[in-house]
Amino acid sequence: MDRIAQTFARCKAEGRPAFVSYVCAGDPDAATSKAVLLALAANGADILEVGVPFSDPLADGLTNQLAAQRALEGGMTYDGLLDILAATRAGTDKPIVLYCYYNLLFSFGVDEYCRKVKAAGADGLLVLDCPPEEAGELIAASRQHGLANIFIVAPTTPPARVALIAQHASGFIYYVSREGVTGERSELAANLAASVGEIKKHTTLPVCVGFGVSTAAHVQAIAKVADGVVVGSALVNVIAVHKDKRADAPAAIGAKVRELLGR
Repeated sequence: MDRIAQTFARCKAEGRPAFVSYVCAGDPDAATSKAVLLALAANGADILEVGVPFSDPLADGLTNQLAAQRALEGGMTYDGLLDILAATRAGTDKPIVLYCYYNLLFSFGVDEYCRKVKAAGADGLLVLDCPPEEAGELIAASRQHGLANIFIVAPTTPPARVALIAQHASGFIYYVSREGVTGERSELAANLAASVGEIKKHTTLPVCVGFGVSTAAHVQAIAKVADGVVVGSALVNVIAVHKDKRADAPAAIGAKVRELLGR
């Protein structure tokens, strides 16, 4: 059983959802990024979702766009990403999932990209703009190198397409709880239980809910209906606040995780 499957099995046995944290690699610099990822793992994150900075992050709202911009301006590169992954893997056994865009894989070569990120410590890929209909090369390379392929289901996805996505997915299904881009929201989308239930008709994979999750109340509400909860912008905003006092960012982000988990 791989790290992702082990994590969901452990969380299920403990009667709770997996907490999936998102931050952008290299935000605002490599050293801070490594420390932040280890702080997330030490303070309750079960799965580390690591954004790969990209110049055109079309699924991301302003908070995550600015995080990618800070990382790129700070000199983040592909080799820098591999270094962050390796350092994180050396410090924790928590699963690492890369959140990225297909151009990045295509430009380096899909097979080579998968081989190197796996060797550096990654466990899965969530490629935002590569739907399963066009993911043959990605899926083949991921299987070859032992990476899970996480695909997204949206509120507008019809049941027939949910079934298609589930057929090709591995690791878990990421349910985007609302239309639009990433970002903190004051309220969760309605009908989460029904939406998650519909996905579960088509798969035995865990279902995680993300986009707009920003408070402990949101986390508690999602815990009642899903196998995992994804928090991104609320954590990235902590890094943004501390971009000029970077040494304080790891402790602050650890405190934010504990707050979201009600600890």
